[in-house]
Amino acid sequence: MSKLETNTIDTVSGTANLTIGSTNSSTVTFENGAVTGHMYPAFFVNISGNQTVSDQADTKIPFNTEVVDTDGAFDNSTNYRFTIPTGKDGKYLFFYHAQVSSATASQARQLQIRLQKNGSNIYHGNDKPYINDATRITMSGSFIHDCSAGDYFELYAQMDTGTGNVSIEAGTSGTSFGGYRLIGV
Repeated sequence: MSKLETNTIDTVSGTANLTIGSTNSSTVTFENGAVTGHMYPAFFVNISGNQTVSDQADTKIPFNTEVVDTDGAFDNSTNYRFTIPTGKDGKYLFFYHAQVSSATASQARQLQIRLQKNGSNIYHGNDKPYINDATRITMSGSFIHDCSAGDYFELYAQMDTGTGNVSIEAGTSGTSFGGYRLIGV
């Protein structure tokens, strides 16, 4: 067995990938904590104030508070979206948690939380609980999606039936959105 000691391993000029152990059945072992940069980019954001959702209106959830944003890829002041950085294509895991309430009496309302990619709905699952007078519910979801540089992701809420409004709540147990790269391509 040989030992190689170095500070940097890089690809040959003009190539994009560095392959270790490609010709034999091999396992690459890293010391605990030695690998950095994996599962990046990553972000986790929440809202600082409640967001009202009206009947039959797509309402973007304005995630304006960053807890984590490793690559500065989340816009928390204008578009409230995560954009895949250049060179960070791959499969991403996205997740959300939404605290929703209604103080309006008389009619049940149905709410969907929707993930949009580049302005089109790609996920809305079966998150259609009925929200009645003075009810507070929690909605959550997670999804894996293939992503390319420049793709952007936003979270919307839409009330499908009923009258009055519901509120997407802020606070420590309120509404949050996050994601990170699982594997590159």
